[in-house]
Amino acid sequence: MSMPPLHRNLTAALAFCLGLFTATAVAAESAAPSVRLAERYTRETVQASLLPRESWRPYADISRRAFWDSLSAPVRAALVASGEKALGAPWPSLPAKLYLEFARDGNRSHYEDLYFGRRDRVKDLVLAECVENRGRFTDEIVNGLWLILEETSWCVPAHIGAQKTGDGLPDEREPIVDLFAAETGALLAWVDYLVGPQLETVSPLVRERIGRQVKSRILDPCLERNDFWWMGWGERERVNNWNPWICSNWITADLVLEQDPARRVEALWKAMRALDNFIKTYHADGGCDEGPSYWGRAGASLFDCLELLHSATGGAVDIFSDPLIRNMGAYIYRSHIHDFYFINFADAPARVSFPFDLVYRWGKRSGDPNMTALGAWAAKQKPEQGDIDDASLARALPELANLKELAAASGSQPLVRDVWLDGIQVMAARSKTGSAEGFYLAAKGGHNAESHNHNDVGNFIVYCDGLPVLVDAGVGEYTAKTFSDRRYEIWTMQSSYHNLPTINGVMQQEGRQYEARAVSYSQSGGAAAFSLDIAGAYPAEAGVKSWKRSLRLERGKAVRLSDSFVLEKRRGELFLSLLTPCRVETVKPGELRLITPERLGAPVSVRVLYDSARLSPAVEQIKIDDPRLFGSWQGDLYRIKLSAPESSPPADIWELKITR
Repeated sequence: MSMPPLHRNLTAALAFCLGLFTATAVAAESAAPSVRLAERYTRETVQASLLPRESWRPYADISRRAFWDSLSAPVRAALVASGEKALGAPWPSLPAKLYLEFARDGNRSHYEDLYFGRRDRVKDLVLAECVENRGRFTDEIVNGLWLILEETSWCVPAHIGAQKTGDGLPDEREPIVDLFAAETGALLAWVDYLVGPQLETVSPLVRERIGRQVKSRILDPCLERNDFWWMGWGERERVNNWNPWICSNWITADLVLEQDPARRVEALWKAMRALDNFIKTYHADGGCDEGPSYWGRAGASLFDCLELLHSATGGAVDIFSDPLIRNMGAYIYRSHIHDFYFINFADAPARVSFPFDLVYRWGKRSGDPNMTALGAWAAKQKPEQGDIDDASLARALPELANLKELAAASGSQPLVRDVWLDGIQVMAARSKTGSAEGFYLAAKGGHNAESHNHNDVGNFIVYCDGLPVLVDAGVGEYTAKTFSDRRYEIWTMQSSYHNLPTINGVMQQEGRQYEARAVSYSQSGGAAAFSLDIAGAYPAEAGVKSWKRSLRLERGKAVRLSDSFVLEKRRGELFLSLLTPCRVETVKPGELRLITPERLGAPVSVRVLYDSARLSPAVEQIKIDDPRLFGSWQGDLYRIKLSAPESSPPADIWELKITR
């Protein structure tokens, strides 16, 4: 099968994570101490081991013809074809009115599509020139670079806010380092590294300006300021994927372009300390509360940083074998359901295109055969032999260097049987190891202030034979509302559109205090069980004293749900929501049939059994016209509302059984 499309701005932030159980139920290393770079390696150690700028040559530049000429014919042809496609078209302009759209009406895509288009074209042109080495693409590379260097800000409007002017335009007098300013700095650094002498044949001013602009916009602010929230100092100590993602690009720009050896060391040492602020937010199980798509820019960007540090210090900085770092990598297969389906709590799509080459290389570094197997398997799902996986030069260069080994490696989907990540309170279980056959159950506890949070404490998903039956919708295209105080007006964020109860007409509330209680997980050969009290996730007006939810996977047989609750009194609508991509049929009172749509694969049919004396069903169609949601489901979703009558008692037990 072909891989789903990358969703750039997400990719690869999230809400869950899993700790591996073997067939004998060995728990993840939840008591393992967390590693700290700045504790293991002093500034003096880094200074003594750091390779000089002119000696650090991690990848082949255009002059090392043996590498570029050794790439396979399909890869070379694909890279040149991408460059040729970029040759003829006019470069897009980025007018102020597009920048202002985010502040005015919340649209971020119109500007970002053109912004990223410029950078993608430069990348494609550079790789084509490296392959061909005839100068055919050089002028057009310079054209693209010149436009980027002239941009008032490298930040995207969604990240810059109103700044000083209050109207949504950036203030160039105070450079802000966001995700994509840092990405731009690293892109320019790699362009200089790969084809710097070729740029000088056009004009020496190009390289001079690259160095000057990256210094003023990235290197100086990052070294001289401590108030960027993503660094983890100051009021906001809880950082997310921004920290390693920006640090990976900051480190790159520093290693490639910083001319002053002392500043080069200082920046590297500061970035290491900032990375410690990211690492310390993780529980020992390595679970990523930002989810598997954002893992691609959370844990995976940490790996990018560690690879750069390892390479630039000649291997002196090496923490890949640390249990926490191993678990942070293992999260990607612990959250894997089947094919490209992943557990998608929080702002994550159900189908995730992950950086397979990076997963493979991380597995090699940390000695995890499940990671190498998953990475090699995904590499073989590429639709075209000449494709490379990632849009950025930072990821494309190591992938190109690793293509032959990755192609020769044997791959498989690990499909681990039992997972428990006690730090973020996420469990998963399947019928048997290494197989998608039968039922798969994942569920979460946690709280409603997680990174990229949805109000979803106690949510669960069910797959059967690798296909979705009960699901988490995920998140739609980002707008201004997504990260504003109006976030929970969006239906995908609300508990009523997760597999959760609405109690007396009241949904779950956002905030750290709204959390699961009495969370427990156990498993044996025949079953896996998860229980928690979700009453604390609802505000006082719900009038819920306790809502004890139990979920149980009976391997090879069924999934069971039991909701035992006590309310102060009945005073509003009381129902259980179930979200599904399946066609829903009423067989008889107490039995629904869910049939997976053919667009997702060979249809699977399951039954949902419930007590018709307690609950009555209604089905609502949810039209999916959002591109990001459509990427997961390829069609509409349906919400099943199992409602209790107004006369039902304030204390009761609801039981569901999902079976063949």
